[in-house]
Amino acid sequence: MNILIVDDRPENLLVLESILDNMGCNIIKATSGIEALSLILDYDFGLVLLDVQMPEMDGFETAELMRGNEKTRYIPIIFVTAISMEQKCIFKGYEVGAVDYLFKPIEAVILKSKVRVFLDLYNQKKMIQEQATLLEFKVRELIELRETNSVLEGLSLNDGLTGISNRRNFNQYIDICWKSAIRSGKPISLIMADIDYFKAYNDNYGHLQGDDCLIKVAKAMSSCVKRPTDLLARYGGEEFAVILPETEIEGAYIVAQEIRRTIETLKINHEHSSAGHFVTLSLGVKTMTPNYSDSVEAIINKADIALYQAKQDGRNQTKFHLE
Repeated sequence: MNILIVDDRPENLLVLESILDNMGCNIIKATSGIEALSLILDYDFGLVLLDVQMPEMDGFETAELMRGNEKTRYIPIIFVTAISMEQKCIFKGYEVGAVDYLFKPIEAVILKSKVRVFLDLYNQKKMIQEQATLLEFKVRELIELRETNSVLEGLSLNDGLTGISNRRNFNQYIDICWKSAIRSGKPISLIMADIDYFKAYNDNYGHLQGDDCLIKVAKAMSSCVKRPTDLLARYGGEEFAVILPETEIEGAYIVAQEIRRTIETLKINHEHSSAGHFVTLSLGVKTMTPNYSDSVEAIINKADIALYQAKQDGRNQTKFHLE
C-alpha cells in the first residue's frame, strides 16, 4: 500500500517515515498541499497523513480539493496536527473529509495501530476489486459462451446453404408436433417436395448453378409457409419438407399448390427437364390425426409415397396419400 505523508517540515516527515518503516508500506513524501495534490494523481494511495498547518495551502484546503476530485475522493485522510484539540477545530477536519486525527507529538504505537487498520481495509478493498474484476470477466465469458452456443445451435439446426431448417431440426419439430397432435386430437399435415430432374440440372448447369437454384427454391417456398407454427426444412439434397400442425387436408393442399405455382413463377431455366422448360416441384401430402399407437414415421412414409406417385404421374403436381 502507498502512503502519502504531507508536512512542510522535513524533520516531521522523517519521523513519520521512520515509524512506518517496517510496516511493509511504500512511503511517499510531500512538503506542501500543492505537491500532495500532484502526487495523488500519479499514485494509488491507500492512506494520506496530512499536516493541518502548512503555508500557502493548509491541510483543510488540501483535503477539500481531494474530496472534490473523483479519483481521490475516497482516499482516507488522517490529519496530523499540533494545534488545538478543541471540538470546533476537529469538526472542521471531519467536515472536509478526515477519517481520523493524530496529535503531535506522535506516539508510534497509536500511529502504527491506525495505519494497520487502514492497511487491512486497503487489502480487503483490493481483494474485493480483484474479485469483482474476475466476476465481471467470468460474466463476460459466460455471455460470450452463451452467444457462441446460440450461434452454434442455430448453425446445427439450419441448413448451411439455404438458411432454412435442416433435417435435424425437422426431426425434432415433427416429433414435438406429432405428440401434440396425439394429445389434442387435432390433425397434422406433412408436405414432401422434390425438385424435378435436379440431377440433370446439376449435371448440365454445374453445381454452383445447382446451389443457386436450391437457394432460390428455398426462399420462394419460405414465402408460402406463413404461420409461425409451420416449419420448412431441407430434408435431403433437393428434397424439402413442410410441417403443418393443426392443418386439415384442404389447408395442406392450398399450401402445396401455392408452393408449386410459386416455383413455376421463378422461371428458372431447365432445358433438361421433361416436366417443362423451367424448374418445377413434385409434392406429396399426407394428413393424419394420430393416436398413441401411431409412429411419426407413418406420416413421413405416406407423404413420401404420395411424392413418388406425383413423380410417376408426370411431375410438377401435387398428390395426396388418402389411405
